[in-house]
Amino acid sequence: MSIPSHARSNFQTLLRAAGDGNLALMECLDAVTGSARYVICAVGRDNGDYVFTPFGHLADGNPYDAYLPPDPDDPEGFVRPETGEAP
Repeated sequence: MSIPSHARSNFQTLLRAAGDGNLALMECLDAVTGSARYVICAVGRDNGDYVFTPFGHLADGNPYDAYLPPDPDDPEGFVRPETGEAP
């Protein structure tokens, strides 16, 4: 499993913004559901105006329940929950 170049590039941009102190956490609304989201943004300037570039939102609830990590025994797979566990 390989991380695509656009994701690597965005991650490097996020790291630079963090290193420069140019990150913000903004409360936004999800465009589909209308639910509140807390969005990590890089902060830039354009002709004296601030520009916020969203990179992603913080996970609601327990983030360990929201994601399946890569499977260390299968480079193309993900760790799946045991039967009866969420999700």
